[in-house]
Amino acid sequence: MVHMLGQAVAAYTDATHGMTLAAVSMPYYRYILSYGTAKFARYAVNVWNVNPEGKTEMQIANEGLDIMEAWMKKIGLVMNITELGATKALLDGMVKSTLIMDGGYKVMDADDIRAVLQASF
Repeated sequence: MVHMLGQAVAAYTDATHGMTLAAVSMPYYRYILSYGTAKFARYAVNVWNVNPEGKTEMQIANEGLDIMEAWMKKIGLVMNITELGATKALLDGMVKSTLIMDGGYKVMDADDIRAVLQASF
């Protein structure tokens, strides 16, 4: 689904798919976090070396996402769609042009897509 969000942003900007993925991924992951907490926690431990001791799965997962976001910023990725040329005036079009995929942690609807894209500005 994150790829579909990125494609919609790319349709309204001159940004490449990779750039749009960087800009929408963290808001998307944070939005779906409660639907896949266990896997996000496992990712945090196995990829970002988060120490799980004394922490809830949600704390572990959030810490992993925080580390991932810091790393993305460190390597210079664009972290919002505004920097790619997206404006609030384009939001309705981007929402309407996002292909909704079945599966994943949560099947998104237009309201979900709008929320993620708004958080991406």
